[in-house]
Amino acid sequence: MSCQFLLLLLLSVGVSAVEVQRPRGVPLSKRQFYEEGKPFTCLDGSRNIPFDRVNDDYCDCQDGSDEPGTAACPNGSFHCTNAGFRPTFIPSSRINDGICDCCDTTDEYNSGATCQNTCRELGRKERESLQKMAEIAKEGFLLKQQLIHEAKMGLEDKKAKLGDVQGSKKDMEAKVEALRTVKESAEQPEREAKERHLKAWEDQKALIQKEKDSARMAEVFLELDDDADGFVSVPELLSHSELDPDADGSFTEAEAQGLLGGVDKVDTVAFESIWSNVKEKYMSESNADTPAPEETSREEINEPVSDNESDQYPDDDIPEDEDDDDEEDEDDDRDEHDYKIPPTARTEEKKDDDEGAMPPYDQETQNLIDAAQKARDEFDEAERALQEVDDQIRNLEKEISFDFGPSSEFAYLYSQCYELTTSEYIYRLCPFNRVTQKSKFGGSETNLGSWGKWAGPEDSIYSVMKYEHGTGCWQGPSRSTTVKLTCGKETVVMSTSEPSRCEYLMEFTSPAVCQEPPSLEISSHEHQEL
Repeated sequence: MSCQFLLLLLLSVGVSAVEVQRPRGVPLSKRQFYEEGKPFTCLDGSRNIPFDRVNDDYCDCQDGSDEPGTAACPNGSFHCTNAGFRPTFIPSSRINDGICDCCDTTDEYNSGATCQNTCRELGRKERESLQKMAEIAKEGFLLKQQLIHEAKMGLEDKKAKLGDVQGSKKDMEAKVEALRTVKESAEQPEREAKERHLKAWEDQKALIQKEKDSARMAEVFLELDDDADGFVSVPELLSHSELDPDADGSFTEAEAQGLLGGVDKVDTVAFESIWSNVKEKYMSESNADTPAPEETSREEINEPVSDNESDQYPDDDIPEDEDDDDEEDEDDDRDEHDYKIPPTARTEEKKDDDEGAMPPYDQETQNLIDAAQKARDEFDEAERALQEVDDQIRNLEKEISFDFGPSSEFAYLYSQCYELTTSEYIYRLCPFNRVTQKSKFGGSETNLGSWGKWAGPEDSIYSVMKYEHGTGCWQGPSRSTTVKLTCGKETVVMSTSEPSRCEYLMEFTSPAVCQEPPSLEISSHEHQEL
């Protein structure tokens, strides 16, 4: 309710009254159409009738204007003067129906109903209520002026801060680029030093592997040279069927001669050239004589227990030697462990152990790494600081350009939240952000809508906020909230409701809504004519 309307109501119920004679049920605004002694023209212009037919309890005009004070016309209306209170209209069908509709009792002039004139008392109570509302509006408007002043000062501070931050951003961008150059300059020698270190390690590993390969080659040569004559011959190769090139189960002399490079025998020097043909398939004689642990364990694990063995002893005669049981368990664990780890895996592990881990960097390389890491850390820190400045600029620009009302009176609501607790839910309104609902008994928040726009009527667009695109209802639309703002000394969520499924309504008071109250001075000649 606007301050101007409050003032008009206060004036209408508080000034002196001078009655102006006119037919019963006719408002003062239409007095000129009812002149006694002159023909009456229906207000819709449909016909003229003698004046004595006005209020004769017979409907002559289609619009019912000839019977303002009787119930003769179904579409007529009766004007309640209600001196001391607010005048009003009632349907003509309520005239003389035995129920007092007008507080001045004028609608029951011929029904015999006992009515009391309550207009003065109603007027007094309404004046008190309106006076309180007027005081709230006055105080709210003073607070609004303060909010406008603070918003203006805040806007100037934000603009000044934005300028400072934008200025510092240029310096930070230059710093980031300088540190980027330093970082890249430090990383180049670091990368080269690491590559040199890795190459040296790879060369060392290759040398170690070559030495191992040469040692194994010499060992295999001695194993193959059965007659110790210093040569490995075709017959000596044929004793090792695992060397069969095509693995067809028939290792021939021609195939053995092919492995030796087309000759019948080779010495240690020539053996080096054919070593690649042998080394992958050759099985050491010492290993061939020893059964593989995993095969033994697999046989033990899969070996079936015969019925006879299980029945050798009665239950009572089974020895109860706990130490023997423990030893058997340990043996089982060992067998199981041996079975689970393939020999190839153990070989690879042993190979890695033999080669060892890459040695630490030398001091010169480590110094280069430390310098590059320091440059990276400084660059990352500067880049993070620049990102924070970008975020700060973006937020300031958004806040400066945001529509907080004609005089930025709503700016104080930014980044604030207000709650209302009901018997079941906690509602939270964060102006210009979103509205949420959460059960008092736990659970997650439900989004009732994110900030959309100002949605009031044209002449009062800042009286309604619209929040849209909230959490979707089950098999329904997305939730949304309409927030109606009214004048108040305090900023409070007054009520919330769900008038339609998934569409919420909030009542929100704020001094930013209060309008400037009009002057309450009236001259002595201003009266209400009744």
